[in-house]
Amino acid sequence: MWKYATQRIIYMLLTLLVITGMCFILIRMLPLQPLPAEDPHAAIVEMQREAAGYNKPYLVQFGIFLKNVFTKFDWGVSDKLYIGRSVGAIFFEKLPATMIVNLYSIIISIPIGIAFGVFAALKKNTWVDHFLSTVTMIAISVPSFVYAFIIQYVFYYKLSILPALMNSGTDYFTWDMFKSMLPAILSLSFGEIAGFTRTTRAELTEVLTSEFMLLARTKGLTRAQATVRHAFKNCMVVVVPSIFGSFIGIMSGSLIIEKIFSVPGVGMLYLNSINAPDYPMFTMLTVFYTTIGLAAGIVVDISYSFIDPRIRVGSKK
Repeated sequence: MWKYATQRIIYMLLTLLVITGMCFILIRMLPLQPLPAEDPHAAIVEMQREAAGYNKPYLVQFGIFLKNVFTKFDWGVSDKLYIGRSVGAIFFEKLPATMIVNLYSIIISIPIGIAFGVFAALKKNTWVDHFLSTVTMIAISVPSFVYAFIIQYVFYYKLSILPALMNSGTDYFTWDMFKSMLPAILSLSFGEIAGFTRTTRAELTEVLTSEFMLLARTKGLTRAQATVRHAFKNCMVVVVPSIFGSFIGIMSGSLIIEKIFSVPGVGMLYLNSINAPDYPMFTMLTVFYTTIGLAAGIVVDISYSFIDPRIRVGSKK
């Protein structure tokens, strides 16, 4: 398993390097946006661009970029949004807001989604199962930004119980801040709840019809005991890895949500860097979201063997 994990990580890094190189060159091919001559930062920006090798061939520029990243973790400096400031420093300032909103979303989604999935599996082929399955498919199909508009309309405009936008500041663990984050959290949660419901229902339904469950019942266990002790445990072999994947993957889906609710996080920073345009900022955030996408697959695959030792990931037999 460790050999397989090492191989996957190496392949991921090579893929990341290729994608980073392609994005870097394509971004550098875009026309630069010079600052007005009267701008006091114009001379500083030109010096920074010259130091980054903007006047050299693209491959040389990419070599300078990689050298700075690996030796000094220097991703460059912002030349539009935060002129003269380190891109890495700005990124780490914005990251906590994104992480906390997504973390709250996953914490809310897991118990609700699993509970609905278990309930639907136990009520298989009844109107309850059909109703939950239909609602689940609709919830999965609807984009998160649609939920955002519905939540703003209902809870802000009609009921006036939640704010329309997230509060500014860094006091993330106060009630006022949590209340202001709740619309964004709910917008991200609906799709995740539906996903966990569908996964749990599908896996638990299959486990409940397995032969070992019939054996457990013949040994005297009630349906509830057999479900809790055996079925639910085997069902988690698939559900738990999906939790890891969802937590990593949901961050890449919160870009529009952060913009709608003014969450001062990485997603909103990414969109602003595109509009500016701020090429150094855009480059780093592109690498960040690419890494998230690649890491999600590896985490899910490797987590199977930790959850169930019977699974040998990457085995030839």
